[in-house]
Amino acid sequence: MLVIIPARGGSKGLPGKNVRPLGGVPLIGHSIRAALGADRVSRVVVSTDDDEIARVSIELGAEVPFRRPPELAGDDSMVMDAYLYTVDRLAEETGAAIEAFCALLPTAPLRTTADIDAAIDLFRSRRADSVISVTEAPVPPAWYRRIDDRGVLVDYFPDSDAISNRQEHEQTYVPNGAIYIFRTEVLRSTRQYYTDRTHPYVMPRERSADIDDELDFAWAELLLARPSERR
Repeated sequence: MLVIIPARGGSKGLPGKNVRPLGGVPLIGHSIRAALGADRVSRVVVSTDDDEIARVSIELGAEVPFRRPPELAGDDSMVMDAYLYTVDRLAEETGAAIEAFCALLPTAPLRTTADIDAAIDLFRSRRADSVISVTEAPVPPAWYRRIDDRGVLVDYFPDSDAISNRQEHEQTYVPNGAIYIFRTEVLRSTRQYYTDRTHPYVMPRERSADIDDELDFAWAELLLARPSERR
């Protein structure tokens, strides 16, 4: 299966994060290495508009066959459009349709080669429209609060039972940003990640770091340093 790693330049929250060293390896390198080691992966392509990201990605073994157009690399651009652009360019160049692909965000560096293979196996065995990696939500939705215009803390969800114990709530899950697998034409036609044939690939929290700021980076460094997490 084709793997696409989207990595545009110009990050505002953490400048240069995609090539910033994490555990001695550029952040994007963790995703590239995991993908290259996966048995179910046939090709690893980085979608970027940035020359430095392209150089580092090629050095680490990924392909960067073309640059992402500027209109698909802005702050308001949807990564979905970059995926479809990449798939269509590759299909045009090879003459073969790409029925499905896997997307790995470089900001989720702790997913393993085994995670990628298992998620692809799940996608194929369930004949899914999509498979999205998730991890257990840290707290029940009923515990969520917001501050209203009076400055008062109020329920975020009406009629929620916030007083009950955690054990009394059904376990919920949140996407962890590590693995997305899509059926190409379903994504194109629905422009939705989720359908009634979306299946979860559940990952533990210790492999679910999602880097957006300095604290996230420090947390990922700590997890990566644990002997049990070395790959």
